[in-house]
Amino acid sequence: MNGQPISGASAGASGKRRGGTGLLALVLGALLLLVTACGGGSADAGDEKGPAGSAKKEDTTASQAVVTIAPKDGAESVATSGALKIGATQGKLTTVKVSDPKGNEVEGEIAADGASWTPERHLAASTKYAVHAVAKDAEGRESAKDTTFTTLVPANTFIGQYTPEDGSTVGVGMPVSINFTRGITDPDAVERAIKVTAEPAVEIEGHWFGNDRLDFRPEKYWAAGTKVTVDLNLDGVEGRPGVYGKQAKKVSFTIGRSQVSTVDASAKRMKVVRDGKQIKDIPISAGAPATTTYNGQMVISEKLKVTRMNGDTVGFGGEYDIKDVPHAMRLSTSGTFLHGNYWGASSIFGSTNTSHGCVGLRDVRGGYDNQTPAAWFYNKSLIGDVVIVKNSHDKTIQPDNGLNGWNMDWEEWKK
Repeated sequence: MNGQPISGASAGASGKRRGGTGLLALVLGALLLLVTACGGGSADAGDEKGPAGSAKKEDTTASQAVVTIAPKDGAESVATSGALKIGATQGKLTTVKVSDPKGNEVEGEIAADGASWTPERHLAASTKYAVHAVAKDAEGRESAKDTTFTTLVPANTFIGQYTPEDGSTVGVGMPVSINFTRGITDPDAVERAIKVTAEPAVEIEGHWFGNDRLDFRPEKYWAAGTKVTVDLNLDGVEGRPGVYGKQAKKVSFTIGRSQVSTVDASAKRMKVVRDGKQIKDIPISAGAPATTTYNGQMVISEKLKVTRMNGDTVGFGGEYDIKDVPHAMRLSTSGTFLHGNYWGASSIFGSTNTSHGCVGLRDVRGGYDNQTPAAWFYNKSLIGDVVIVKNSHDKTIQPDNGLNGWNMDWEEWKK
């Protein structure tokens, strides 16, 4: 009987020893797994090494791409057009920056094949430029080049004298008119350097009158409220051999309300239309039968409260010399005005044409009475307003006689 408990006790002791061994084996297995995992990471790290276990080296082979820049570094008296050339061989350009000392960048475009970069416009004169260009070879390795050069200092220059004035508000017929101080022999280069834009946008085209005047206008009169901007990038433009522009300026103006007045020389009346509605019908006296008024669309280019009109200045000899013509508004370079007339009898207005080609409205000497037709029209008019003359026994005014390009067909204007 004692044997059984002793045997059972022995069996129990033996069971405890086997359980402890199993636990130890479990712990040892976990440690082995951990070591194996760490060893695996170490093996992966070793894979990044070379066969001998050394660290892998970066590719320090020089790029095969070669950046080329003309003119050479440090060059002086460089031409403002055609001299700047940037390219790449055995690779493609990825970055090109050309800037002046103020940080203003020259806009340009990298060719589709990456072999060259072309500036969009000419360079400014008397300016030092910095060039930074980068190219990549077929392996993606970069090659860069940095240079500087200075453009020429012109001995002879020109500017463009423009109208209307910056910040002004003008009528719907006002063109942008630029008169150059030197005759231009490369009109394409000069016109490319001038940008005229409008908001709201409208097609705007330039037209040359001779070699020293360039006007811009849309097909039809500007819409009231339009904002017009003129960007003159003439600095460095070679307008004629050895003569360079020296002007870089931006001006803007606003189109005011719409006012178009129509003078009927036969009926001897002028109807004033404001924003599509007639606001006045004024009796006038136009050119006499021997000195008729031009027909056509004319733009008010100047307003003078009082001025002198002398027949000698417009080919009429000593036929008249009036020192105090009131409320004068110029319609042509050749001397056509719409103005106040105090020396004619009141009965001529609306009944008889008596002038030397101008359009006269009743007025008083000195122009002090704001209730007269001439004073009313003067005060209601803007430079740039349109005055149309019809039914006169005369020819249509030439487009370049004043700001009167509206008398040229649009297709002809664009040629």
